Order: sequence, then C-alpha cells, then structure tokens
Amino acid sequence: MPAYHSKFNDEESPMIGNIAFLPLRTTVKGPAPRTDSEEDIIDETLNYFKANVFFKNYEIKGTSDRLMIYLTLYATDCIVKLQKSPSKNQAMKDMYSLAISRFSLPGEAGFPLNSVYARPQGGEVEKMRSYLTQCRQELGQRMVEKVFGDSDKPSKWWTCFSRRKFMDKTLTPLGQHI
Repeated sequence: MPAYHSKFNDEESPMIGNIAFLPLRTTVKGPAPRTDSEEDIIDETLNYFKANVFFKNYEIKGTSDRLMIYLTLYATDCIVKLQKSPSKNQAMKDMYSLAISRFSLPGEAGFPLNSVYARPQGGEVEKMRSYLTQCRQELGQRMVEKVFGDSDKPSKWWTCFSRRKFMDKTLTPLGQHI
C-alpha cells in the first residue's frame, strides 16, 4: 500500500525554500494566507497521520508533500507530549509551548531531513520560521481536539502512536526530551 500524498501537490502555490506556502484555516497570527476551504494541509496531515506514520520511506511528489512530511514529524512530537498531559487544558498549554520553542530549519545542523529540503535564502529564513511556527501552533490546537475530544484524558487510540517514528526520524534533537 503506498503512502498518502498531499492533494495540494496539484495546485500551483508559492514556496519558501522548497516547501509549499499554503493557505491555512486558522485563527493563529502569522504570514499564511487564510482560507475558508473545507480542508487545508493541517487537516490533511491529521487525516493521513495514522496511515502515513508506518512508512519508513516516503516518495516526495511535490512541494506540499515536504510540508506534509514536516507536519507529520511534528505531529509525532505532539503525541509524545500529549501522552504526558494530565488534562485538556494543560495539553493546550503544552502544545503552545512546544510550537513556539526553538526549532531547526532546513539547512541548519539539527534539522533531520536536510537532504530533501532546500535551505531558505536571505529574507526567506524569517518567513519560513514564522510560517512553520504558525503551522505548528494550528496543528497543536487541532491535535488536542482530536486526541482529547470531549474527555479530559488523552485517547489511547492516538497515544499508541507515540512510539512510532515516521521515516525513522524525529524533529526533536538527540538527547533533548519533549
């Protein structure tokens, strides 16, 4: 069975480095254009997460796939953090702190997939950091809703994926704990 790829690969979109700069259905402040569409790249990542997380290899078919890979890796880090959260309220706080914490961009030493991502050039560096931070915040908020639902405890059907590593990679640097 092949991995799920982004439907946004077929659409022309601006890029930062070689990552698609797609509109988001979000309330989080950031550089991403807003959209009213039913599904954005974050919904797509969360919908395909449980299937894609099992893959050790992932063929990149477009710039949107690169963003989807990054968001899937980040979603894995979110699940690890959410598994330890005692309540939904605390989980929201944990996701916010994880989203705004310092992270490596493509081309920097701590980034796990430098071979498939282009280093942002000049003024793109800050735009990429802002865009990825906005994506991380939005994905974290939606992840809390999926993992906790109406309960105050995380769903075991989501937390069971905390031990899985998409493509055998993680965004968390070696030795650092989430």
